[in-house]
Amino acid sequence: MLAGEELVKAAQSTAEVAHQGQVDRSGAPYLGHPRRVAETLQSQGYSADIIAAGWLHDVIEDTEVTADDLLAAGFPSDVVSAVVALSHFPEESLEEYLGKVRLNEMAIPVKLADLADNTDPKRLDHLPDQTRERLKRKYARSYQLLGR
Repeated sequence: MLAGEELVKAAQSTAEVAHQGQVDRSGAPYLGHPRRVAETLQSQGYSADIIAAGWLHDVIEDTEVTADDLLAAGFPSDVVSAVVALSHFPEESLEEYLGKVRLNEMAIPVKLADLADNTDPKRLDHLPDQTRERLKRKYARSYQLLGR
């Protein structure tokens, strides 16, 4: 079972492979997003498990990686459970999704770091006005649903 620094490095490596070639809405390499989320969590003093979940928070949602793949790679079940909780599936409303996040203690700080990165004006300013305004409304609602 992966733990400590080895866990964080494995999560980073998994995210790098899984998100290879992906770009964000502004055309920048997607990997910058999970990197910033993980760095935020690390700077806030969170555990290796939560930092690893930060690296991995979008791999199930946005790539072919599954929860079973993560478990088979040696990621602890609580990290994988947090990543599953952080995965917004198409059939879930925003309310259902964030309700799932709220039920997982490890997922909450990751989601807050994710939202902080997604609402960073340096990122939003590169988007078309209509997209930026839609996302601002979505992220404001997300904070509200998380009780923040």
